[in-house]
Amino acid sequence: MIFEAFRAAAFLLLVFAQTGDSDQETTQEPPADDAVVATDEEVSVEAVTDDDAIQRRLQNILSASDWFTSPSVVVNEGIVILSGETNTIRRRDWAGDVARRTEDVVAVVNNITVIESVAIEDSVATVSKSLGKLWTEFLKQVPLLVAASVIILLTWIIARIAVTIVSNASRRSRLRGGLQDLLKQLTNCAVWVVGLMVAAIVMFPGMTPAKLLTVLGLGSVAIGFAFKDIFENFFAGILILWRFPFDKGDFVQCGEVSGRVEDITVRMTSIRQVDGQLVVLPNAMLFKQAVYVLTSQESRRTTVICGVAYGEDVGSARDIIRRAVEACDTVDQNHEVQIFAQEFASSSINFEVTWWTGSTPLDERTSRDEVVEAVKRALDDAGIEIPFPYRTLTFKEPLSVAKSELLEHAER
Repeated sequence: MIFEAFRAAAFLLLVFAQTGDSDQETTQEPPADDAVVATDEEVSVEAVTDDDAIQRRLQNILSASDWFTSPSVVVNEGIVILSGETNTIRRRDWAGDVARRTEDVVAVVNNITVIESVAIEDSVATVSKSLGKLWTEFLKQVPLLVAASVIILLTWIIARIAVTIVSNASRRSRLRGGLQDLLKQLTNCAVWVVGLMVAAIVMFPGMTPAKLLTVLGLGSVAIGFAFKDIFENFFAGILILWRFPFDKGDFVQCGEVSGRVEDITVRMTSIRQVDGQLVVLPNAMLFKQAVYVLTSQESRRTTVICGVAYGEDVGSARDIIRRAVEACDTVDQNHEVQIFAQEFASSSINFEVTWWTGSTPLDERTSRDEVVEAVKRALDDAGIEIPFPYRTLTFKEPLSVAKSELLEHAER
């Protein structure tokens, strides 16, 4: 028995030496320390299973797997030596693990060489398997996708019906146009938010209203910082539609922009200038800056300056101008025409002529044209001079006047 134990130890030393030489020749093999994998059980003194039986069993297993090229199994005193070639480290380790777990195996020397190669067939098979899995998952989701699409379609129909009901109710209540638009837009947004939440819950069964609200709550913080200007314009648009005194059709002036309001949404306001250009202003700009609403009333005051010569009677000139202005069709007769002597100008006495007319820019320009024409005609008919600017030149020394040759020839 002692002799058999010494013989087994000598064989192990020989196997270790062979393994070291093999590792020096092949760089793809693991270190020598990993070449021998011993079992956790105690080694029996007397062999139970014949080495040939272990060799035949492992040889058949490696050949049946079809993962190895030229697989070879050598068994001596329960020590298994594996050799051959394979294309992955995982398959080499699998062979060593199978040998280790075979009955009565003392140790395993795994000399299987791993040859890395590009297996197009395996890659195509992997891609096909992935695509097939995706297609299977898609087919599983098709009923949920159809249900979510139906919910979105119903949401669109319900939103149209809700907006129509709100529009009719607001018109019967005679609400301001901007407030009507606000109610319709908020109703449309509310219906779509609920509809999209229901569609998301149906399409993703694991999603619950509590989880969805949590995601929306956490996401709203990041979205708020990322789209600060958009949300600023959104809330400014709500305030404009709710409280501001101008509406669609009004003429407004904000900074250098002046024109007719064509549309007001929760994000921007469209203004058509008098020259036909369309200007789109963010609602935050209209909310922060001063806005002049030119058509907040039906009529607006207009003023022109009219000068008469110093030699004319101021009272008579005032009466003539007043009658001419009051006779104009574009002048609002419900307001008094006001004419004041304003100043002593360089060549005339200037009158400030003020009257009321329509509030739109076209009304103001039309009325100004008619009034200027009427005042000019009335002063001309009365013989009152509207003087040209006079300029008086004063010289420090007296100047001599020389007759021209043409004047001397005329005197002869």
